Amino acid sequence: MSVTTAIRSSLQGPSVAFGFWLTLPSSGVAKTILHGASGSSTKFNWVLVDAEHGLISDHHYYELCNAIGSEGASPIIRVPFAEDWMIKRALDAGAHGIMTPMCHNEVDAANIVKYAKYPPLGTRGYGPMFAPHSMPGIDAGTAYDDNINVIVTICVQIESRSGVENIEKIAAVPGIDVLFIGPFDLSKMMGVSRGGEEHEAAIKRILGAAHTCGKKAAIFCTDGLDARKRVEQGFDMISITTDVGVFRTGMLNELKVANGENVIDSSRAGY
Repeated sequence: MSVTTAIRSSLQGPSVAFGFWLTLPSSGVAKTILHGASGSSTKFNWVLVDAEHGLISDHHYYELCNAIGSEGASPIIRVPFAEDWMIKRALDAGAHGIMTPMCHNEVDAANIVKYAKYPPLGTRGYGPMFAPHSMPGIDAGTAYDDNINVIVTICVQIESRSGVENIEKIAAVPGIDVLFIGPFDLSKMMGVSRGGEEHEAAIKRILGAAHTCGKKAAIFCTDGLDARKRVEQGFDMISITTDVGVFRTGMLNELKVANGENVIDSSRAGY
């Protein structure tokens, strides 16, 4: 039997892998979004569990990973920083993949791969007592141990000028699966306007470098319209929105309707 995860299976297919940002430590929120028919011809394949900027901490990982995995999607944990113990804790809790912020160069990328894989490919310490619980069909023991180095999805965020300048070298690092663009930090770190010419040129360069090296290109989007534009540009993996963004926009729009006001534009410019 082939051993894989939802995100890896999706990235190997012809369609875009859609996901969303989970910033609240609530398995109920995750399952409410994921459970049942989507009403679309596609579905969410992955959920970004945001432990960098969200209200999610280490002790939430296990419950969230199991909730997401039980709905046929892949939990990907964004750790606060690319440190070995943070990556290890995320994977031991059942993450199907990890995302690290601020990958600036190929040395950063190589270390991230090393921290996420067991020897001989890396230095991840062994102790996955709970990791397989979020992976339906993958038993504890050899089924997990013999396959996780292959099926773990490693995403590095490119969100600085140095990251863009070194992108071809980063993309060439073995074991990196996804180059994930953080457009907000990228614009701030470059000192340019988000969506401006220089910003979009950097995004295009990252996209091209990923595909040249046989890697996947991903990006954070603020809403469906933003995501659709990135689909048309050729991105492989897209976060279309955040939990809190949808909650706030949806609630306030319903308030406008109740108050007899027109809902003109639901697009957002932030999280």
